[in-house]
Amino acid sequence: MNEAQYFSSSYANARERYLQAAAAIQAPVERHVIPGYQGLEGEDLSTDVVRLGPGSARRLLVLTSGTHGVEGFCGSAAQIALLRDRSLHALLDQLDVAILVVHAINPYGFSHLSRTNEDNVDLNRNSIDFSGPLPLPVNPAYDDLHALLVPPSWPPSDKNARAIADYISQRGERAYQQALTIGQYRHADGMFFGGDRSVWSTRLLQRLFEQHGSACDSIGWIDFHTGLGPYGHGEKICVGQLGSDELRRARKWWGADVTSPLDGTSVAANVAGPVLDTLRRTCTHADTTAIAIEYGTVPLVDMLHMLRADAWLRRHPHAEKQYVDAIHDAVREAFYCNDDVWRGLILGQARVAILQAVTGLAREAARDA
Repeated sequence: MNEAQYFSSSYANARERYLQAAAAIQAPVERHVIPGYQGLEGEDLSTDVVRLGPGSARRLLVLTSGTHGVEGFCGSAAQIALLRDRSLHALLDQLDVAILVVHAINPYGFSHLSRTNEDNVDLNRNSIDFSGPLPLPVNPAYDDLHALLVPPSWPPSDKNARAIADYISQRGERAYQQALTIGQYRHADGMFFGGDRSVWSTRLLQRLFEQHGSACDSIGWIDFHTGLGPYGHGEKICVGQLGSDELRRARKWWGADVTSPLDGTSVAANVAGPVLDTLRRTCTHADTTAIAIEYGTVPLVDMLHMLRADAWLRRHPHAEKQYVDAIHDAVREAFYCNDDVWRGLILGQARVAILQAVTGLAREAARDA
C-alpha cells in the first residue's frame, strides 16, 4: 500500500481527494458550507457527507474526521481509504449495514491548522444542553492556570516556562493534563473552551443523526483523533457509563482493550460535553455504541505546548507572518506525523476498527418494524 496517496497536505487537498474518491464510486455527496468563513487558502469551508451501503439498512456506522480540526489529516485519510475499499463496500450490502462518512466536521480548524472551530470552541466539549436547568461545568484547576497557559508573548518567557515546569514537577503530568483537558466554560479565549451555546458543527451533527439515524435500530460511531498515547498506537476509547450496555457492546465489537476515562484506563481525561453525547441525545430510540480512536504522536507536554501556541495565535491573529507560519507548522507536526510507518499504522488500525464495527452491527438483531 502507498500510504501517502490517502494523506493530504491541507484541508483543501484532503477535501479534493475525498470528493475524487466519492466520484470514483459514483457516490452522491452532501455538502454543508459554513456561511461567512474562508479557509487558510481562501477556500470555502464545508463538511462533506457520503452514505454507503443499502439505503434501507437499519444498522448504521458513522465515521467522523476533524472534530479537532488539525487532527483531520488522520481521519480524512482513513475515510478516503474506506471510499476506495471496494471489498468493504460489497460487505455492507451482504450484511445490510450502512456507513455515513462525515468528512471534516470542523472544517475551519482543519483548514486553519487549529484544534478549535471558528468560535475557538472545542467540539469535544460542546455537546451540552446549554438551555437546560443545570449549571455549566466548572474547572477551578484551569482557572488557576489560565493566565500562564496563554501568555502575552510567544514563545513564552523563561519565567512563564519555569512556572509551567514547576506545576508539572509538583503535581505531575496527569494532573496538568486533567486541569487543561476536561474542558472549561469561563474563558472564551482560552484552551479547551466548551462554548456558551451549541455551535454550527454540533448542530450539523444533530441534523445528520436525525436524517440518517431516525429509522435505525443500532448505530455505531468511530471518531478519529490524534495527539495522545504511544506513537502510532490507536487507543479505542468509549465514554459510555461503566457497567452500561454501550461499554459492553464496545468491548464485544472492538475487543477487551477498549478503554474508559471513567475508570482511569484511558490516556484521555473524562471530559465534559463529549461530542459522542450528541448521538446519544439525538437517537434515543436506537442502541448506540461509540468510540474515539486516539492515535499517539508526540509526548503529552509537547502536544499541550503546541495547543498553547494555537491559543496564543487565536488571540493574536495579526501576528507577523513568520510567527504564524512557524506555529502552524509546529501544530501540524504535533498531530500529523509525516512518516510512512505512522501513516501505515493509522490506516491498518482504522480498517480493522471499521470492519469490527460493521460485523458487530451486523450481529445486532434488528427490531420488528
